[in-house]
Amino acid sequence: MTKGKLIVFSAPSGSGKTTIVRHLLGIDSLNLEFSISATSREKRGEEVHGKDYYFLSAHEFKNKIKHDEFLEWEEVYRDNFYGTLKAEVERIWAKGKHVIFDIDVSGGLRIKRKFPEETLAVFVKPPSIDELKIRLKKRKTESEDKINMRIAKASAELATAPLFDVIIENHDLDKALIEAEHLVKNFVNS
Repeated sequence: MTKGKLIVFSAPSGSGKTTIVRHLLGIDSLNLEFSISATSREKRGEEVHGKDYYFLSAHEFKNKIKHDEFLEWEEVYRDNFYGTLKAEVERIWAKGKHVIFDIDVSGGLRIKRKFPEETLAVFVKPPSIDELKIRLKKRKTESEDKINMRIAKASAELATAPLFDVIIENHDLDKALIEAEHLVKNFVNS
């Protein structure tokens, strides 16, 4: 099987990485497909197995860990796992496409360590912690406590930015989208 490239986008919640990834997926010439993560958490709302996540029980997830079926994984809370199945990457590569990830910082860095030559690791940096808090509040999807937890985690995540290949500072979304487009286009065509 021919290996494609791996494009990792990581950032603190609210930095704009999901918006950037969605934009890139809409550009056919980049030949990208989104990597669907596996999780042991319950479905929320209208989420669909195989589209939003691969929903597994904690037992199934642990069994897949034991059989080395993950490219990377993390236990976020007790028995609450997230990870990238090797089979997911192989499925996308078999279609002749490049894999794009919208993934947390630690997972993104693990992928980069496993595939240093095939991976472009991009960190999306918000203008400031204060701006991040404003963006998270505007979403109106989480409690004040949850927002404060995300802000606390963001400080630690921002410290990892220099470990990534490239940092995109998202002060202006249009500029960030153009920068991401150029970066990915150059990488997949190299």
